[in-house]
Amino acid sequence: MAHITRRSAPRALARLAASASLAGSLVLGSAGFAAAALTAPAAAPTVGTAAGGCDLGTAAGNVQHVIEIQFDNVHFARTANAPNVPSDLEQMPHLLNFLESNGALLTDHHTPLIAHTATDILTTLTGVYGDRMGVPIANSFRYFTPTGSTSLGVSFAYWTDPIYDPTTSNATDTTYNMLTADGKNAPAPWVPFTRAGCNVGMVATANTILENIGTDIPTVFGASSPQAAEVAANPAQATADFVGIGVHCAKVSGLCSTANGGVADRLPDEPGGYSGYQALFGAKYVDPQVYAGGTPVDLNGQTISDGHGHVGFPGFDGMSAAVSLSYVAAMQEHGVPVTYAYISDAHDAHPNGPAYGPGEPGYVAALKSYDDAFAAFFQRLANDGITPANSLFIVTSDENDHFAGGQPSNPSCDGITTACVWSHVNCPTTATPVCPANNVGELNGNLRGLLATQQGITTAFTVHSDSAPNVYINGNPAPTSLTTRAFEQATAALNVTNLYSGRTEQLANYLADPVEEKLLHMVTADPNRTPTFTLFAKPDYYLYAGAPNCSSPCIEEEFGFAWNHGDVAPDINTTWLGLVGPGVRRLGQTAAIWSDHTDVRPTLMALTGLKDDYPTDGRVLWETMDTLALPPSLRGHVPTRDALGVVLKQLDAAVGDFGLASLVVSTRAAASNSPGDATYAALEAKLQALGQERDALVAKIQANLQAAEFGGRTLDQPAAMAEIGQGWSLIRAMEALAS
Repeated sequence: MAHITRRSAPRALARLAASASLAGSLVLGSAGFAAAALTAPAAAPTVGTAAGGCDLGTAAGNVQHVIEIQFDNVHFARTANAPNVPSDLEQMPHLLNFLESNGALLTDHHTPLIAHTATDILTTLTGVYGDRMGVPIANSFRYFTPTGSTSLGVSFAYWTDPIYDPTTSNATDTTYNMLTADGKNAPAPWVPFTRAGCNVGMVATANTILENIGTDIPTVFGASSPQAAEVAANPAQATADFVGIGVHCAKVSGLCSTANGGVADRLPDEPGGYSGYQALFGAKYVDPQVYAGGTPVDLNGQTISDGHGHVGFPGFDGMSAAVSLSYVAAMQEHGVPVTYAYISDAHDAHPNGPAYGPGEPGYVAALKSYDDAFAAFFQRLANDGITPANSLFIVTSDENDHFAGGQPSNPSCDGITTACVWSHVNCPTTATPVCPANNVGELNGNLRGLLATQQGITTAFTVHSDSAPNVYINGNPAPTSLTTRAFEQATAALNVTNLYSGRTEQLANYLADPVEEKLLHMVTADPNRTPTFTLFAKPDYYLYAGAPNCSSPCIEEEFGFAWNHGDVAPDINTTWLGLVGPGVRRLGQTAAIWSDHTDVRPTLMALTGLKDDYPTDGRVLWETMDTLALPPSLRGHVPTRDALGVVLKQLDAAVGDFGLASLVVSTRAAASNSPGDATYAALEAKLQALGQERDALVAKIQANLQAAEFGGRTLDQPAAMAEIGQGWSLIRAMEALAS
């Protein structure tokens, strides 16, 4: 079967395709991007705050610097296929020891659904699930057009962009990509900091910088701007110049002045208004302000380019630790005290693959280079006076991965002293009719071919290809229509042979139609984006819609990709979160706190003494904070407070107890085929009713908690006790329905 192109790092290829279409001790680095230099050289280092303020912190200590880093697919846990190989974090001891020795490393941290890079990062940035910020499906999605067909939306687009459809210049859906539940442009994560006088640097951080040279350039610079002219004349250099890097400035700062290339930082629907602010977009404008001579180098002293002679942003796959961390350090040293950064994965051979197996030399070498980068980074920060005593560090990964592959031919290998031996072949093919037992590669599945050959379903549909594919049936039929129901029943009945285990198994783990998608926070204010249903497959599989036959094998091992996510599976949805800095307790590594990505934002706000202008879906992780760092209103009624926090997560998180049980119910409903479809109707009605009760109760819990977290009002204990009981009753009711 032909190679199925979709992502290198799943984030990176979606973005690149979009652009093309138009240890032990505390060691506190350097490197970044190159760009076309402006006339003004970088200013002398001014480590500290932006001009005129940036006073952050709590009674537990001032926070002079904030550094938030989110990896793409860096794993805390080892893989079952090669259990002697240390995990990604174990192979980065400078980072691991920094987190464990100076703060808290939470190892029972979780993703939203769908667990992909864009959704996960945006959830972390905003503290809300996809239904409230517009991107519950990633790294691309489909949207229904007026004809009933679908077209492509790319999840990565600048914050104020409409849907970015690189397949057309006349998209029929022009709603904001970043979309609130009431159809407005989502509040931006840098606003509380810039209002507090802090400049905020963004290093390849999803949708906070320009993601493409299609819609982003006219949105930010204007369709007739010099930047748009550069796109037309030299798109590759324009990508290096304008994509991936940015600074959002405080009003009092001159860093983003017009003379420095700054433009208006427009946020049309920001609560409370947002006028008079400027930003720098692109390495062309940022580099001269933070790198001597305007030429950035990575932590190894190498000039940054895209590999094709275009100095500047190297592409999202090129955001190694040495590159991203250099940019963070350079910004911190030049009046940008709040920085966010993205670091690409280590398990793929960038930029073109293929995927590595655990313990393979290329994978081990990549992690060693990441560890070396963190050693240099922490040392450089220490030399600058940026330490855990005065700086807040937040480090996490968007999601973990399920490794799709066999076992190494030397199963006792550890990758460090003995390299693991893997095969990399597509199979079964004429050349390789039998797949080797040590092969690396996901199981590519032709969903259209399987449905036609096994179930006789030839209904026209499109799919967002994935291990958790979203299905869009042409014409957008109602969930209860005969067409939709026959399609769902057929999908639930699909059986395939797992080429690794040799077992025949059901392809789908779970099915979610719009009732369940809403319950999982996957339905936005734009109905055109809502899939007919979502199939959460067994995590070895990556499903696409190919030919309506299996003349070529409908299941094949594809060696280009092996680290799957998106699905509902513990090794995907359980990730990690590290917190270090003033107000953070030194808990070391702990699995005692159940959290998810929505909790990062309110915890960041609490530790910096700020607040958002909207209620988040998460909660402050007060268990990780010193008592003095907590507002007095959150220090009392500790057992009740803690119990309320626990029930909130298990009730509202997509992979909490309520959400996981609801998926079982939804799958049973979708697969059912009783007379008059009575079973489906009854289960859907119960799901909808329990979901509505859940939403109403969560609103009460959040109002109670957030009044204590950010409103100065002591927790209403009698109300909290009632809410705890009601929450567990709802969870038990859903679990009983699933049993």
